[in-house]
Amino acid sequence: MLETGSSAPEFSLPSNDGATVSLSSYRGQHVIVYFFPRADTPGCTTEACEFRDTVGIFEENEIAVIGISDDPVADLDMFAGEYDLPFPLLSDDGTVASAYDSYGEKNMFGNSFDGVFRNTYVIDPTGTVAFMYEGVSPTDHVESIIADLGAAGIV
Repeated sequence: MLETGSSAPEFSLPSNDGATVSLSSYRGQHVIVYFFPRADTPGCTTEACEFRDTVGIFEENEIAVIGISDDPVADLDMFAGEYDLPFPLLSDDGTVASAYDSYGEKNMFGNSFDGVFRNTYVIDPTGTVAFMYEGVSPTDHVESIIADLGAAGIV
């Protein structure tokens, strides 16, 4: 896992809306980058909807939210549309997730495969990792982020 205080790896990835989104375009504001395993699965839907339902708190404090998975752009677009997600979902081939220590071997039902780990990073306005959350539970994860940001005087 990246350490707090380290530089966040730069990225430019295709978004669900067809645009290319780069971390550098958020310089000067906080950004939450959350990695999720698979669009439209129960855990990922719960997590995305929690971000959606609290996005007003982030917007009021000029904090951007970005989701990243290894799903194709078309799947991310359907997911965002189905759940009215107001933030970009980016498609990654595992390269960016790997740079964020959020991609690797997983085991499910006795099968091993490479996939995205459910990790979240809060990047500060200078591009430094301010907070990190590894292997999070999709439920109440956003509340933890808001609490940490509040304790730091950011929200």
